[in-house]
Amino acid sequence: MKSDLNFLLSNLIAHRGYHSLNKSVTENSFPAFMLAIEKGYIIELDLHILKDGNVVVFHDDNLNRMTGVDKNIKDTVYSDIKNLRLQNTNNYIPLFKDVLDLINGRVPIIVEFKYDVKVGLLEKAAMDILKDYNGEFVVKSFSPLSVLWFKKHYPNVIRGFLSSGFNQEKCFIKKLFLKSSFLFRLMDINFLSYDINSLPDKKVEEFRKSHVVLGWTVRNKKDFDKGKLYCDNLICENFETFVVDK
Repeated sequence: MKSDLNFLLSNLIAHRGYHSLNKSVTENSFPAFMLAIEKGYIIELDLHILKDGNVVVFHDDNLNRMTGVDKNIKDTVYSDIKNLRLQNTNNYIPLFKDVLDLINGRVPIIVEFKYDVKVGLLEKAAMDILKDYNGEFVVKSFSPLSVLWFKKHYPNVIRGFLSSGFNQEKCFIKKLFLKSSFLFRLMDINFLSYDINSLPDKKVEEFRKSHVVLGWTVRNKKDFDKGKLYCDNLICENFETFVVDK
């Protein structure tokens, strides 16, 4: 199983692209993706679907942190947001299809599916775009229902689950379920994307014997060194603080 995912181990992973500490290059923006490509890093990005069916690359459920507009992104149409600028830069919220055109197979992509709409809406819309993409990509989500949707409708697409110790989860039964090896088997995942703050973990160590484990999110050298002990590859930000670029 691990050998099938060697392309996910080819270089470090740029979390939401290669964005800068000073925010001159913002997350999930064209410049962040172009910089990741220049440095040869794998790109991790996030997807949302808008009210008009457009799929955009953006992380948060709400626009406020990145644009100053206090509105849930699922309730907008593209004409509402296309002129918004990200964190007082000239960067804007890109359409997924335009990001794929930019990357064009030059580096692998990890596509994270957000879960603020009914399962299947975003997944189907994104796969309608991805079906003609020739580059290497995998999909992942915190939502087991999203991962199971891919298992049912696109079983050949490499899929992963985002997980952690779920220390913020108040429901004990739900917490146990989300952390369980049973859930991993039910989803039949190809890789696990795990919070490095919840490592080490015996369940993850066992899973790693036969599958790829990616650690998120590395932001400093301490986390980088820890992540290398327990993960096969790392999803990173703030590269300039712990990685010397070639």
